Amino acid sequence: MQRIGSPDTLEELRAQILSERDPDAPCIAVCAAPNCHALGNGALVGALAAELESRDLRERVRLRPTGCLGFCEQGPVVIVYPQQICYVKVAPEDAAQIVAETVLEGRVVQRLLYTDPESGQSAERVEDIPFYRSQSRVLIGANAKIDPRSLEDYLAIGGYAALSKALFQMSPEQVLGEVKASNLRGRGGGGFPAGSKWETTRNAPGDLKYVIVNAHEGEPGAFMDRALFTGNPHAVLEGLIIGAYAIGARQGFIYTRHDSPQLLANLYLALDEARARGLLGTDILGSGFAFDVEVHFDVGIFVSGESSALMRSLEGKMPEPRPKYVRTSVSGVFDRPSNLNNVETWANVPHIINNGAAWFAGIGTEKSKGSKLLSLSGSVNHIGVVEVPMGTPLRTVVEVIGGGVAGGKALKAVHFGGPMGGSIPAQLIDTPVDFDALGKLGAPMGAGAMLVLDEDTCMVDLIRFFLEFLTKESCGKCTPCREGCRQMLNVVTGICEGRGQPGDIELLEEIAEVMSAASLCSLGKTASDPLRSALRYYRDEYVAHIQDQRCPAGACASLTA
Repeated sequence: MQRIGSPDTLEELRAQILSERDPDAPCIAVCAAPNCHALGNGALVGALAAELESRDLRERVRLRPTGCLGFCEQGPVVIVYPQQICYVKVAPEDAAQIVAETVLEGRVVQRLLYTDPESGQSAERVEDIPFYRSQSRVLIGANAKIDPRSLEDYLAIGGYAALSKALFQMSPEQVLGEVKASNLRGRGGGGFPAGSKWETTRNAPGDLKYVIVNAHEGEPGAFMDRALFTGNPHAVLEGLIIGAYAIGARQGFIYTRHDSPQLLANLYLALDEARARGLLGTDILGSGFAFDVEVHFDVGIFVSGESSALMRSLEGKMPEPRPKYVRTSVSGVFDRPSNLNNVETWANVPHIINNGAAWFAGIGTEKSKGSKLLSLSGSVNHIGVVEVPMGTPLRTVVEVIGGGVAGGKALKAVHFGGPMGGSIPAQLIDTPVDFDALGKLGAPMGAGAMLVLDEDTCMVDLIRFFLEFLTKESCGKCTPCREGCRQMLNVVTGICEGRGQPGDIELLEEIAEVMSAASLCSLGKTASDPLRSALRYYRDEYVAHIQDQRCPAGACASLTA
């Protein structure tokens, strides 16, 4: 394998790869993500391979297993290039017809197209499908064009050009300045300006600094980071190397879940290929910059993803949070300055370096720039991974991209942030996807898990479900979180079971206030946020459960509807 020792070598290799495997050459791209795998894409890939082989087409038409294509509800998804004809719910027995008619004759197999259930109209190309048409797939869109197990595929679409530009055309200070000027905000939940965090770590005393990818994604209902990282690991790795160069780090860590075998397989292969090609290790691209990465796993608990707990885990200790007055940017892993960003944040960095801060800042709202990945789930017709420009109304996400509420039911709420998030009622559906706009309504965006709730959802029972999860997942280190979650769960469970008492709502609010003020980490501080949100918009449901012994949604079996 040729080692890339200079920018010129990189461009020569890219030209050679493009001559052999143009991303837009005849190809059958098949979603090979875990969701489609569960729907049988393994057998589908095998059937397509056999069909191409039987017709002696393997040299002319490439079969490309890809990462997640986003349209999870309609999987397995197949895209035939160069026409970009998109087929949905494809089965192994469809392989022969796809090859015979579409690949060889250029004809569309109508029965495999996505058909709108209301209008009855079919869409041939990817860009014609409503799910894709209203998106801006800057990050996740590359999944369709590459095999995530192939560095060559990533190089063919311009991969590592941003790293070359950063190392040979920009100083570390210029890279940092570009990220700051872009106003990239961390996609992991807090929305803190990434450039400011980088700068704090860079300016912290000490020569030894660390950069970290938080790929834990333990929030229930969140699967967009896994889709991105599994489908395009080199994009995240490239962003991490650029960040390390800007910050002055020589060592990086990737912290991920132990139960994502496909992600781990693709990640390890990407790291091995990057080292073999000279994109990791000593003297990267002949620049003199040295940097390498270690992969670490969680211990199977939710709090592992909290920044300070994660860093303790990297040290081989129990993943327990530290007090927040200790800033990890100054004193993180092994008490060294450590910069942590999530998968999506790092993946944005190559685009910013390639296209410039002004380009990135030109997308989105005044204070929330760029695009945002969302994992769309719940009572919606099109569950999947969505990427939209910041500022896109929630109505567009639910009604156009998501295809509306499932079963023709009425929308009740949109919930963001999982067990520590908040719900926005249907009447506020025109709220934009924006850190600040959502936060003001009591439903911070979090990492981007977006749960659609229909009219049959009981907002009391929903909070009981979240509290049950948090009670089990609390590390128990601090009393306000450990006992607060347990007591809130007891009270809310009693309300759901018809044992609610006058004063329960006030008691819940009192516990929530103490927890948010006195808990050690964000789990305890925000565990009550879903409850606060529910009481803000759906207090009448709690009153009905307690005073009238009635569940308005008819979901609580112990109460009459």
